[in-house]
Amino acid sequence: MKKIAAIFAVVVLVVSLASLVFAADAQKGTIKSIDAKAGTVVFCAEGGKSDVTLKADKSVDLGKIKAGDKVEATIEKNMLKGVKAAAPAAKPKASVGC
Repeated sequence: MKKIAAIFAVVVLVVSLASLVFAADAQKGTIKSIDAKAGTVVFCAEGGKSDVTLKADKSVDLGKIKAGDKVEATIEKNMLKGVKAAAPAAKPKASVGC
């Protein structure tokens, strides 16, 4: 019984690690340009040193984004799987008192 439990634990561990490898990566950044005809987007991640050209998935509506937009992009193997507007930075609270 202990061998079966150990084998099961190893299988669960391997499957969970494998799912991390194939998970999509969400990155914040800026849309530099869009080529709707070719279905590509040039994206610059925050802190990134260079722009990346991504092929847009069929589910991504390129009409809803434009160059200069700050977005959170879901990327998987150089393919843009999803885009949503980045959350605006929190405004600092005004100091209260004298």
